[in-house]
Amino acid sequence: MEVRVRGYTEEDVPGMARIWNIIVDRGMAFPQEEELSPEEASVFFGSQSHCGVAEIDGRVVGMYILHPNNVGRCGHISNASYAVDPDMSNKGIGAKLVEDSLSMARSLGFRIMQFNAVVQENASAIHLYEKEGFRRIGVVPGGFRSKDGEYHSIILFYHEL
Repeated sequence: MEVRVRGYTEEDVPGMARIWNIIVDRGMAFPQEEELSPEEASVFFGSQSHCGVAEIDGRVVGMYILHPNNVGRCGHISNASYAVDPDMSNKGIGAKLVEDSLSMARSLGFRIMQFNAVVQENASAIHLYEKEGFRRIGVVPGGFRSKDGEYHSIILFYHEL
């Protein structure tokens, strides 16, 4: 099983939206509350600095979005979000997506990647980010409201590029 990560094309949008919407619907990782329609997905993914997809045998099994974390004097800091098809977890796909996003962020001129809201219970993501060299900045108690209405702490991370 060979995982290939590459820039997305418009043909990838339905697979990307399917995976994105699964994560949004679960309500424990992304801040978005509403799923993306096909039209919204095309616009949303097209508005990012870069989107990468992981594919196996031509099938999208994971994706990421990359964009500035802020503007102006803080515009050199990037941010990314990752999503892997739940049926494909624990196969190293997330690591390939993170590594590709770090390389792409560097090539786009960003100097730092920062994550603003990693839910404290997301142990697999935290393990991956720390393995990839991200450092914890701090914790925001109650910074994330899950789908069930409970509040969870979030961890902020950064990685110098």
